[in-house]
Amino acid sequence: MSGETSHQGHIGPYRLLSRLGGAPVFGGRAPGDDGTVHRAAAPDGRDVAIRLLPPGAAPDVGRMREVISPYVVDVLDGEPAGPRPYVVSRFVPGRPLAETVAERGPMSGDALRRIALGLAKALAAIHRTGLAHGGLGPGTVLVVDDAPVVVDFALVGGADAAGDVRAWAATVTFAATGRRDAHAGALPAGLRPLVEAASHPDPEVRPAAEELAEAASGLDLPAVPAPRRAPTSAPQPDPEPVPGPRAEPVPEPDAVAVPGPADGTRRRGAEAHEMAVASGWARLLAAMVVVNAIAFAIMAPIAGLVLSLAAVTLLRLAGAAPGTRARALGRTLLTVPYAAVFTAAVPLGLVAASAVGGEIDSLTACAFGAGAGAAALWTAPGVKGPRRQLERIFLPLARGPRRVAAAVVGLGVLALLAGVGAMTLTPSFAPMYGLQQTLESSMDRLQHAVNR
Repeated sequence: MSGETSHQGHIGPYRLLSRLGGAPVFGGRAPGDDGTVHRAAAPDGRDVAIRLLPPGAAPDVGRMREVISPYVVDVLDGEPAGPRPYVVSRFVPGRPLAETVAERGPMSGDALRRIALGLAKALAAIHRTGLAHGGLGPGTVLVVDDAPVVVDFALVGGADAAGDVRAWAATVTFAATGRRDAHAGALPAGLRPLVEAASHPDPEVRPAAEELAEAASGLDLPAVPAPRRAPTSAPQPDPEPVPGPRAEPVPEPDAVAVPGPADGTRRRGAEAHEMAVASGWARLLAAMVVVNAIAFAIMAPIAGLVLSLAAVTLLRLAGAAPGTRARALGRTLLTVPYAAVFTAAVPLGLVAASAVGGEIDSLTACAFGAGAGAAALWTAPGVKGPRRQLERIFLPLARGPRRVAAAVVGLGVLALLAGVGAMTLTPSFAPMYGLQQTLESSMDRLQHAVNR
């Protein structure tokens, strides 16, 4: 890394513009501005924020870049090794939550709901990559257009998801009351149970961030009129200092021109729109994968069901945060009897229908049962984890028009061929040919008994 200090004007290829503040997650500051945030210009002209880290820090920049959410700052680059590690993220034109509450007063109604829901979604996006924030608080949450944007995540070693959930409770409590040590009884009644659950002393009992987000989406919080401001002559208590990045830089005389807050807000809105479009393509690609899995289960029931179960299990484990993978595996095991019911019910239903509509091929009925079981593993009510993980995998691909077009065409052609094969080919129960003969003879006897 060339030019490592601010007076030299560059950090790596980034041109420094101004210092934004210190790091709230490291406590003190090491010599050489470690923990300092700089506003800088990237080689392509983008406005970025660079956080210098203490010597020896080793952030997982690759996984940090995988965190994609409108409520989490986009990590663009970084230098995890070397004597002066740093992380580069998109510059967010917002103010710390601590300053927003100090200026406007405690939040209530829709404003508080947006903060609670946005922070829960931010943590869920971070935890899905296997990372944890480790320093969530009023100083690491910026408010942009009344929505939260989380910064400085995954910089603290040893952080865990359960600790983040408790930090969520403390941050939401601060937003609602303006105090860090407020009791849950001071919160709105609708929010109180969720905060109490998230701050439970036992980390194993606390809900996951995904569950927080789902619960927060249904919050109905009353609006409370803001208190009237005291006259300027009256003494005002000093707000509790909360260090954090500030979006009020004073450019150096030779700094290049950068967009103002209004430009940043418009850009943020455009990025949110692009993210919504990419999410839609990711959902389509995930749906195509599920269609192919179901069609393959119809053509090859045994192999298809085994592969679907293995894929669902791996996707759940990949999407689970460290420490929750046993729970994810348990959810998959609970889905197996769920899928078995569909696998057995569909052939029996087709046999029952044959009493009215004529004879049905026994192996075909069993194959459709396998397809129904595969569908239950992927899409049955209450089963959404594997599909969401598929969407997360496809999301980076969906952000490139050419790549997503090629993926849609490829998966679409494969789904068409698989669908034709499922409807026309004789199902193969390899390698369990003995089971195939047993099922065929049993279904034939049952069908004859029904059609008597």
